[in-house]
Amino acid sequence: MATPTATKTPADKSKRSHPHHHSHDSSSPSSSSLSRFEAYNRLQAAAVAFGEKLPIPEIVALGGQSDGKSSLLEALLGFRFNVREVEMGTRRPLILQMVHDPSAHEPRCRFQEEDSEEYGSPVVSASTIADIIKSRTEALLKKTKTSVSPKPIVMRAEFAHCPNLTIIDTPGFVLKAKKGEPENTPQEILSMVKSLASPPHRILLFLQQSSVEWCSSLWLDAIREIDPIFRRTVIVVSKFDNRLKEFSDRWEVDRYLSASGYLGENTRPFFVALPKDRNTISNDEFRRQISQVDAEVLRHLNDGIKGGYDEEKFRPYIGFSSLREYLESELQKRYKEAAPATLALLEQRCSEVNIELARMDSKIQATSDVAHLRRSAMMHAASISNHVGVLIDGAADPAPEQWGKTTEEERSESGIGSWPGVTVDIKPANAILRLYGGAAFERVMHEFRCAAYSIECPPVSREKVANILLAHAGRGGGRGVTEAAAEIARTAARSWLAPLLDTACDRLAFVLGNLFDIALERNRSRESEYGRKTGNMDGYVGFHATLRHAYNRFIKDLAKQCKQLVRHHLDSVTSPYSQVCYENDFQGGFSSSATSYHKYNQASAASFCLELSDGGQESHDATMRDQENINPEKNAQQTTPGKGTEDREALRECQLTVPETPSPDQPCEVVYAGVKKELGNCIEVGPRKRIARMTGNRNTEHLKVHNGSSLLFGNGDSGSRSSSAYSEICSSAAQHFARIREVLVERGVTSTLNSGFLTPCRDRLVVALGLDLFAVNDDKFMDMFVAPGAIDVLQNERQSLQKRQKILQSCLNEFKNVARAL
Repeated sequence: MATPTATKTPADKSKRSHPHHHSHDSSSPSSSSLSRFEAYNRLQAAAVAFGEKLPIPEIVALGGQSDGKSSLLEALLGFRFNVREVEMGTRRPLILQMVHDPSAHEPRCRFQEEDSEEYGSPVVSASTIADIIKSRTEALLKKTKTSVSPKPIVMRAEFAHCPNLTIIDTPGFVLKAKKGEPENTPQEILSMVKSLASPPHRILLFLQQSSVEWCSSLWLDAIREIDPIFRRTVIVVSKFDNRLKEFSDRWEVDRYLSASGYLGENTRPFFVALPKDRNTISNDEFRRQISQVDAEVLRHLNDGIKGGYDEEKFRPYIGFSSLREYLESELQKRYKEAAPATLALLEQRCSEVNIELARMDSKIQATSDVAHLRRSAMMHAASISNHVGVLIDGAADPAPEQWGKTTEEERSESGIGSWPGVTVDIKPANAILRLYGGAAFERVMHEFRCAAYSIECPPVSREKVANILLAHAGRGGGRGVTEAAAEIARTAARSWLAPLLDTACDRLAFVLGNLFDIALERNRSRESEYGRKTGNMDGYVGFHATLRHAYNRFIKDLAKQCKQLVRHHLDSVTSPYSQVCYENDFQGGFSSSATSYHKYNQASAASFCLELSDGGQESHDATMRDQENINPEKNAQQTTPGKGTEDREALRECQLTVPETPSPDQPCEVVYAGVKKELGNCIEVGPRKRIARMTGNRNTEHLKVHNGSSLLFGNGDSGSRSSSAYSEICSSAAQHFARIREVLVERGVTSTLNSGFLTPCRDRLVVALGLDLFAVNDDKFMDMFVAPGAIDVLQNERQSLQKRQKILQSCLNEFKNVARAL
C-alpha cells in the first residue's frame, strides 16, 4: 500500500469508509466546498469580533499538557511556530483557521485584531507568532485580573501544505499550577475547556499519549462528562511509536487497537506518531519527517509484528495522514449539513440587528425631542413606582435570597445598630430570613414592639420622689400620690421611648429605601420577559441619578413626617391632661376610704420630709447604691418581657394570656405564655394587656390614718416606713409607665407608621416623583439627558451596530450562494 504523504490537499480524498464515523466525502474537490469553508471562516471571525454565539461546526482540541496536542497542530499546519514553548504561557483558546492556498509557498499568518473582524499584517517569523500569542494572553489576563480567559485569539494561516481546517486549540489540562500562577489555575482551565467543548455543534479532538492505559486515564472521565458515549468525540492516541515497541504478536496489537473494553464497540481511536526531532529544520524537512514516521509505523505493523495486524479493520485509523484526511472531510461534511440552518440563523440575526439599529437611530433622534423624552421618562417612573407598590404588598420576585436582607444585615448596613436603651438581644420572628418590601417592614414593626416592651420604668432617687410628691401635696387635692407617680412615669416615658420611636422610623425608612434597586431589577426582568422597553431609558445616567435622588428624598421626607407624628402621640399620651395614667386606676379599694385617702394627701410638708429622708445617711447611701445605679433592664423590680428566661420566651412569642379579673382580696398574677409571675395587685403590661385596678387592702393599708396620724408615723422604725412609702411611689410609677407604653405602642404608633409610610408609597409616590422630575421647564428637564460625551457614546454604539450589520449581511449573502450550490 502506498504511504500517504503529509502534504495531501482536499483533492486527495480517501474512499475508505470509517466504521464509527460518517463516511468520507468522495466527491472531487469543487469550488462549492472551498466557498463553504471560506464562508464559515468569515462567519467565525465575525462571531469572535462581535461576541455572536453562532452554531458553527468547529473542532476543539483537548488534552493534557504533555500529550502531544501542540505537535499535532503544527503537523496539521505543515510548519512549526514554536507553540510548545508558549503553551504554558498561554491561557486563552487559539482558533487556527488553516486555509489551503496553492500559491502560498511560505506560510502567511495573520492575527485577527482584538474586538474587530479585521486581520493584521502577515507574520512570517515563527518566533514572532509565538511572541504575539504570549503577549496578547498576558495583556488580557492583566486587564481582566484572571488566570485564564475564554476569549480566543484568532490566527489565519494560508499555506500550500495545510488543509482547509479550523481547530480551536485549548490550554492543556494540568494537575498543578506552575510557579507564579494561582493555585486554582488547573480548575480554571478544566472549567473553561468544558465550557468550550459543551456546545453540541463542536467536534471534540481528544489526545492522550499511548503510555497511558485507558483504565487510568486522568482526562477521559472529563470528556465523558461532556460527551458520554463519544458521539462527537475523535480520540487520538499520540506517541504511538513508543507503545508499538512493546508488541510482538498480532493478538496483542489487535487487542490494543480495538480498545473496545474501555471505549465501547463502536468507538475507534486514531493512532498517531510524529517526529521527535525538535531541532531547527526547514518546513520541507519537517513535512518529510512526518511522512517518514507514518511509513515506519505501518512498516513495523506489517513486518515487525508476528502475523501483522488486522489491516482491513484498523488501517483507516493508523497514521497522521489518515487523521488529517478524516478531520478535513468530516468538517466539510458538517459545514454542508449546517449550511441551511446557518442561513436561517443569519437571516434572523440580520433582522434583529436591523431592529437594534433602528432603535438606536430613534434614540439618537430622541435626545433632542423633549416631548418624547418626557413621555418615556414618565412611563419609566410610573413603572418603577408600580413595582415598589407590588413589593410592599407582597412579592417574591426578584429572588429574596439575593435581594433580601436578614435583621442583622439591616442593622449593620443601615448604620443604626441596636435599639437605644435596650441591652437585651432583640430577635424578632424570621430574623434570619432574607426579606424585603412589606415583609421586611412588618418584621421591623414586630422588632420595635419587642424592644418597647423590654424597657421598664427606671428607678428614681428619693430626692426626685420627694420633690415631685411634696410639690403636689402642697397644692392640696386628693390625688397627690397618684399624680406624683404619674409625673414620674411621664418623664421616664418621654426620655426612654422617644429615641425608640426615632429608631423605628429610621429602620423602616431603610427598608423602603432598598426597594428602589429591587424595583429596578424587577422592571428589567419584566422588560426582558415580555420583550418590551418601558420608555427606553437605558443609558440616560443623569435621568436615573435624578430619579434615584427623588425617590430617596421622598422616603426621607416620609421618615421625617412619621417622626413628628409618633412624637405627637408620645406628647399626647404623656401630657399632664392625659387620662391614660388614671384609667382603671385607683378605684375600688380607694373609693371605700376616700376620707383617709384625702387625709393622707393632706399630711403636712414636714411629715413628708421626715418620712422620705430615710432616717439616716448610711441607710440612705446604701439604698441609693442599690437602686439608682442599677440599669433599668437589670432592676430586680422589672417583669417586662425580655428580662428573665421565661420573659424572654414570652417576648419572642409576643403572646400574652390575660387572666380573669382577680378578686379584690387576692393578689393578681401576670401570665406570659403560660408562665405566671405574682406582682401583688398590679399586672405588668405586655402586648394587649391592661392595668388592673389597684384594689384590696394591701395597698390601702398604708394610707389609713389612726388617731390623726398616717401609718407612716407609726411606732416602727422610721427608715422602714419611709422605704415602704418610697416603694409604693416607685411601684405606682412603674404601673403608670407600663400603661403609657402600652397605649402608645398598641393604639398610636403601629397604625401611624403603617399609614405614614406604606400608604404614601402606594398612593403618592408616582405623583411625588413626577413633581420632582417633570414639573420643570424644558431647559432644566433636558439637563438630565445632556451629559459630556453622551451623544458620542450613542454615535459609537450606532457605528458598531452598522459595522455588525454590514458584516452579517455580507455573510448572509455568501451563505445564500453556498445554499444554491448544495
